[in-house]
Amino acid sequence: MGDRVTMTTAMTTATAMTAAMTTRVTAAEDGPATGVTAEEAVQAAPAGPAHGVPDGRAHGVPDGPAHRVPEGSAHRVPAPRRGAEPALPDGAGAPAPHDPRAHGFLPERPPVRAMIGTWTRLDAMARAAAVAPDRAAAVALVERARRAEELSALRQRVSRLSLRNAEAAAMRIAVIAVSCGWCGLDPQAPAAREVADEAFLELWAAIAHRIDHDQFVALPTLALHNWAPERKPRRHIPIDQLARTEALVPIVRWAPEGQPLSRLDRLMLAATRLEAHGIWLFRLADTLAGRSPDDSSTPTALRRLVRVQHALRAQLHAEAAELAAAPATPQQGAVLGALAEQGALEPPVLQAADAVLGIGGRRMGEGRRQLLRRHLPAQHRAWLSAMDRHCAPVRTLAHRGGPDAAVYREAQESLIALRRTYTALVQTAARPGTAPLPAAA
Repeated sequence: MGDRVTMTTAMTTATAMTAAMTTRVTAAEDGPATGVTAEEAVQAAPAGPAHGVPDGRAHGVPDGPAHRVPEGSAHRVPAPRRGAEPALPDGAGAPAPHDPRAHGFLPERPPVRAMIGTWTRLDAMARAAAVAPDRAAAVALVERARRAEELSALRQRVSRLSLRNAEAAAMRIAVIAVSCGWCGLDPQAPAAREVADEAFLELWAAIAHRIDHDQFVALPTLALHNWAPERKPRRHIPIDQLARTEALVPIVRWAPEGQPLSRLDRLMLAATRLEAHGIWLFRLADTLAGRSPDDSSTPTALRRLVRVQHALRAQLHAEAAELAAAPATPQQGAVLGALAEQGALEPPVLQAADAVLGIGGRRMGEGRRQLLRRHLPAQHRAWLSAMDRHCAPVRTLAHRGGPDAAVYREAQESLIALRRTYTALVQTAARPGTAPLPAAA
């Protein structure tokens, strides 16, 4: 009799313990598990937003209740290979809306420094084409790759690239295209096949389709996706701060390895630093968007815009001395000339200032301004078009008098001076005999 009572008591105790454990493990769909302490709930909470991800949420992760994980079924996710991109969940292929206030038109993350797998062949081809003595030598590199069937092998792998790696491949395609003198071509046009290698054009078109950007052979791709910090920073910092404060080196050099950076290298790095220093211009543009010209904060924002543009001009003057002392080759001059002929050397930050102040449409015509913008990705063009509309009330100050209108005209004049300083820097890079720029005002 005593043994039976003892057995019954033990079974009751075991049932109670099992119920308690189940209560502790099982979580409600909209809250922490019952019985979990506050400290455990904080430790189990998701980490803060990663840098470069807008709206504070992880890219591609939908809002919703967490999935219930049965006890003992948790598994360890293996770390991705070095240089590989993590797979995105279904429906996460579309890019998140771009917010230039975060980091301007710089990429959200530093560009891919080293390609992996078969794409190392494209990297090697781009590096060889950049230092080729002339266009004929660069074209010979492409023809050699076509005969080795390397271009067709790369074409078949474009769809497997993540967007970030596809942008890295686009930069290398752009380097090859301008080195061969093909920067003005449309890779899908039948006439292009009479000028350029057909296999290379197919690879070019596939990359353009992957990144959803047809006219990417221009400064925004050649500069903003072709830089890396000389040394790895000790801590994680925003990308615009990284480009401002760290010494930068090109990923694909226009000068041979072991030799000083060329003028073309320094011009592209100067354009990258200009974007990084111009981050405040994007934020002021957002402040002025939709603002009435009679608003008391409008002249304050315009005065700050003037100071930012003066700082950008001083930044270009600081770059000029090192650029003028750097070596240059006739081939690099030909590259710059071809890009300038296509209107492909306009820095995005200057286009952002133009969208606020409206100088481009007045001085060079609306059609010319749209031609410059075609070299930007679609989300950047959309932001500039939105600024055209939203800053229209502020631009009515151009037809008024008074102190507020004087501040607006001062902002326009400072942008004109900034453009002239940048044009002089490009001329210094293209013509080795050019004299140094005058001191900044």
